[in-house]
Amino acid sequence: MPLRKAWATLLLSAASAAAAQAYPAKPIRLIVPFGVGGPGDAIGRLLGRQLTESLGQPVVIDNRSGATTIIGTELAAKSPPDGHTLLLISTTHAVNPSLFAKLPYDPIRDFAPVTLIAATPFMLAVHPSVAANSVTELVTLARGKPGTLNYGSSGAGSSIHLTTELFRAAANIQLTHVPYKGSGPAFIDLIGGQIQLLFSSTVSTLPHVKSGKVRGLAITSLKRASALPDVPTLGETYPGLESSSWFGLLAPTKTPAPVMERLLKETRAALKTPEVLQALVGQGAEPGGTSSQAFGAYFQTEIVKWARVVKAAGITIGQ
Repeated sequence: MPLRKAWATLLLSAASAAAAQAYPAKPIRLIVPFGVGGPGDAIGRLLGRQLTESLGQPVVIDNRSGATTIIGTELAAKSPPDGHTLLLISTTHAVNPSLFAKLPYDPIRDFAPVTLIAATPFMLAVHPSVAANSVTELVTLARGKPGTLNYGSSGAGSSIHLTTELFRAAANIQLTHVPYKGSGPAFIDLIGGQIQLLFSSTVSTLPHVKSGKVRGLAITSLKRASALPDVPTLGETYPGLESSSWFGLLAPTKTPAPVMERLLKETRAALKTPEVLQALVGQGAEPGGTSSQAFGAYFQTEIVKWARVVKAAGITIGQ
């Protein structure tokens, strides 16, 4: 019996090695569960071009938007685990388990992590009429006038919504949520003074901070941004508070280990190319390239973190 097991293991290893050498044997489908033209689509196409060159097979972008990324994610979960179907995910993938009572896939069990692609912190900005030049002053103001400060978001359950709730809970203040259909309209109303504060991407916020249309109080990364050395982090006031809009790469679970290793190697190399680095930095993003294990661990901590925020804020969308 031990001999049979040894032979079986040897044959399996040989088969895996052969599969890795032949990979990829056909075009690779990268499912992007977002609409064409958005940040996720841009990152998917950017990565796809680099992987097409390094893997020697076309990486075809398959936009499957809808149902808060659930449609495209379910399609990826049910695809053959051979490395020829990949999935680009965002923070939404870690939030959905808390927002929806039932998903047609398991976000952990049905996928194998490849690597983190990029993470973009938010900036907390206020309208110039708000009498606060720091996070501490904003919190003091909010405590003195509970519920009178309005904050915008790109929609209920969005990263901006949850980030603000994370901050609100840490500061123990009352704010009034005003959801919009996208961050663009929310920012327009911030500039116009219809809302008083907003978490938005550093890239979209910085020009308006420089022009004086809004005031930037803090960013949500763990460390100060090199391009914004004078802007403190929220963690400097509330230690450990961090939030970002991130993207990562997954494959269906049971994808052969040698194939996963090849994908990790080529994706890491792609993230170091001048084209990708310039594009990501231009969007205010920090390039990823973590190990598969590190990305998997990070993803699971994100699920736990946002589950607490959703529960504490009483957010219900798909229950």
